Amino acid sequence: MAKRVGIEVSIAVSEAATLCDVDVVAAYPITPQTHIVEHLSESVAEGHLDAEYIKVESEHSAMSCCIGAAAAGARTFTATAAQGLALMSEMLYIASGLRLPIVMTLATRTLSAPLTIWGDQSDIMSVRDCGWIVIFAENGQEAFDMTIQAFRMAEDERVLLPMMLCLDGFHLSHVVEPIEMLDKEEVSSFLPPYDAKYRLDPHEVLSMGCFTMPDYFMEIKKQQDEALKDSYPVILEVWEDWGKRFGRTYQPIQLYRAEDAELVLVIAGAFAGTARLAVDGLRDKGIKAGLASLKLWRPFPREDILRDLGGAKLLTVVDRALSTGGAGGPIAGELRAAFYHEKKRPDIASFIAGLSGRDVMVEQFTEMMEKSLGYAEKGEIPYYEMYGVRE
Repeated sequence: MAKRVGIEVSIAVSEAATLCDVDVVAAYPITPQTHIVEHLSESVAEGHLDAEYIKVESEHSAMSCCIGAAAAGARTFTATAAQGLALMSEMLYIASGLRLPIVMTLATRTLSAPLTIWGDQSDIMSVRDCGWIVIFAENGQEAFDMTIQAFRMAEDERVLLPMMLCLDGFHLSHVVEPIEMLDKEEVSSFLPPYDAKYRLDPHEVLSMGCFTMPDYFMEIKKQQDEALKDSYPVILEVWEDWGKRFGRTYQPIQLYRAEDAELVLVIAGAFAGTARLAVDGLRDKGIKAGLASLKLWRPFPREDILRDLGGAKLLTVVDRALSTGGAGGPIAGELRAAFYHEKKRPDIASFIAGLSGRDVMVEQFTEMMEKSLGYAEKGEIPYYEMYGVRE
């Protein structure tokens, strides 16, 4: 039976992977994800997990090993962060192009330079178009749940795509939270054993990732794009089944006090919890404020956004990543594109905040939302604003 315990979120993620009976873990340590793979190494060494743990010399090698293992039909897991993700980026595109259901936890962290180990979402945004399913966890319970959900989503024969679970480095990865841990029987009833439909087998020869001429490449990329978009209903199906079994429901966009909201703050990740308090404070002032916590990043939930946020007058989008020299915030840019052809669309105020672990407090979320209202009233909304930068 499920048991509620206080546990570090990184350890909870590794426990979830253990409960999923992963066959292969290939990983290289990098802060702030190291506790995840360290604990998995201990689980294998102590006999709690019957898996091959491959110690590699780099993150590029880690993903290369995962690709080989998944291609051979193994349930495969890894984790990384920041420069590690950047180093393995070549292989991320290969994993998705080969339709391999690898599950990876990304403890999001700033990409250097300058050198920093603290968290923001610049790493995931650097590979947002790599063809993986990408989801964001807001708290430890979601990180535990989504790890288990990810294997079922990725391995579904209608999907067969790699999946990345993003959790905020340090702000989430290293905190201790009360988490309802499932037992082995509950997880096994939800997640069937993995039986790869397509695998490398010397007795039944097939090829993966063959050389392609220009005459066919676009058609193949079209198929890959359609496959990623077609994963959407399966993701919803898995989330619905999880809700029925365990009472915790998930949606592509988790709304808070947003049903009648005229001003909605949009954010992804752990900082959404703090933002809820800012929404409550504005409601106490008589301002119809709400929150939209983005859970699903790829495939991009455009229809959910149009439905759930289309009635608002103003969106305050807080990105923890900067599209340098471009559109400012990646999430804000996607929202602008989503609403571009709509006759009725909200104004969008884009803020960049919380880079490299800088805290964003309740009063600062409040200020960004109030600044958005002031800009909208004047009809002068900046394209984006780097919030809190000292002069």
